[in-house]
Amino acid sequence: MRAFFKGFAYAGRGLALAFRERNFRFHLCAAGFVSWFAVRFYELTRAEWAILLLTFGAVMGLEAVNTALEHLADRVTRERDEHIRRCKDCAAGAVLVAAIFAVGVGAALFWDLERFAAIAEHFTSEPWRILALAAALAVAAAVVFGIKTKK
Repeated sequence: MRAFFKGFAYAGRGLALAFRERNFRFHLCAAGFVSWFAVRFYELTRAEWAILLLTFGAVMGLEAVNTALEHLADRVTRERDEHIRRCKDCAAGAVLVAAIFAVGVGAALFWDLERFAAIAEHFTSEPWRILALAAALAVAAAVVFGIKTKK
C-alpha cells in the first residue's frame, strides 16, 4: 500500500516539474480561461465537457512528456546531437498537434457569433467586468512569464 502512495508522490513531483515549464503554465492558464467562459457563457453537455477535459488532458499530458524527454535528453548530452534534436523536435511537434486540434475542439464547441455578441455585451455593459478580465489576464501572464526557473 505504501508503494501505491509513493507513486502519487512521484507523479506530484513530476507535475511540479512540468509546472516549472512556461508552456505547461500557458496551457494550464488557457484551460482555466476556457473553463471559466464555458461555465459562465455556455451550457455544455456532459459529452461536450468530456471532450473539453480530454483535450485539456491531452495537451498538458503531452507537454509533461515533452518536458520529461527534454530533461532526459539534456542529461544524456549537452552537445549537439542530431538524433536527440530529432527526438526533442518530434516531442514538441506532438504538443503542437494536440494544441492545434484543441483549437479545433474549441471552435467546434464555442463558435457562435450570436453568443460572441452576448459575451461582448456582458463585458461592455459593466466597465468593471472588463477591468476584472484584464486583471485576470495580467495575473495569468505573470504566472506564465513571471516564474523564473533554473535549468
